[in-house]
Amino acid sequence: MKLVIFGLSVSSSWGNGHAVLWRALIRAFAAQGHWTVFFERDVPYYAHNRDLAELEGGRLVLYRDWESVAAEARRELATAEAGMVTSYCPDALAATELLLDAPGLRVFYDLDTPVTLARLDAGETVDYIGPQGLAPYDLVLSYTGGRAMKALAERLGARQVAPLYGSVDPERYRPAPLTVEPRFALSYLGTYAADRQRELAEFFLSVAARRPQARFAIGGAQYPPDFPWRDNIYFRRHVTPREHPRFYAAARATLNITRRAMADSGWCPSGRLFEAAACGTPILSDWWEGLDAFFQPGSEILVVRSTEDVLAALDRSDAELAAIGAAARERALAEHTAERRAAELALSLSGPAAFATKPQRIDMEA
Repeated sequence: MKLVIFGLSVSSSWGNGHAVLWRALIRAFAAQGHWTVFFERDVPYYAHNRDLAELEGGRLVLYRDWESVAAEARRELATAEAGMVTSYCPDALAATELLLDAPGLRVFYDLDTPVTLARLDAGETVDYIGPQGLAPYDLVLSYTGGRAMKALAERLGARQVAPLYGSVDPERYRPAPLTVEPRFALSYLGTYAADRQRELAEFFLSVAARRPQARFAIGGAQYPPDFPWRDNIYFRRHVTPREHPRFYAAARATLNITRRAMADSGWCPSGRLFEAAACGTPILSDWWEGLDAFFQPGSEILVVRSTEDVLAALDRSDAELAAIGAAARERALAEHTAERRAAELALSLSGPAAFATKPQRIDMEA
């Protein structure tokens, strides 16, 4: 089938978690015989940090503004089995208007469901969802499972909702040779977010303060000038996706911290979990509902709730940590690959329930 996507970004992994997920999913989708066209607005902050120029398994369309690309988007949709708008797409409403007149399946993929619902709770405008909510779409996919999917139906009118979780490309994420000696005690890879700062302070900064002779590593964008760095913390502003395996290999373990809205919702695994697991890296993670459906606490992942928990984890032997990392890799390769998710996506797009009778076109201005 042909799938046309209007999304946030696939060309730059800087400051967002969408790009790496899309690259792996689109490659795997293509390997199963499908084709993807991805429309991305060419904004300066992604253009200046672009780490992909050609989309493997599909076609990337970068555009300056919607008016310049609308006709091309309409032509692509005319021959597509499905069209998809995603959360944080800057032209989501205009793209939805085209989907309503296109012959294929109309799909919305919320890669940020807890954020969407939290903004509704706060009475804020959700820029990527129009006044008719999700009712115009035949199918809504959610990166988050659990009760969040029910909320999309009850609060935004989604008629059919299915989960499509994150994944990893095992060809690009695998154990890397050690290039740093001695290894860092703990690493953390993630864009700065104020709602993760409390956990980062407790699970990482306090640990670094308690272990001044050990070295720690942080990689990610948008850290503020007043971030409380320490002499034993090594920082990289942007770690490109191809460098992730080496970044993970450079530490005895890596830390996962879930953004507050995601943690409160549950059933929202970060792509970093699957990446690190595929690299065989022992993972220390905060707890959220549903985590144990993806990795088994204690044997495949270590749950931490305090500074002391992190210190205790780091006091484990290299052999113990390596065994946890190996078990996580086995689980990721069995259940969380991009190939697995691509098959789930294809099934969602082609299943009988997805192609139920379409509703009449809804006037988004009504």
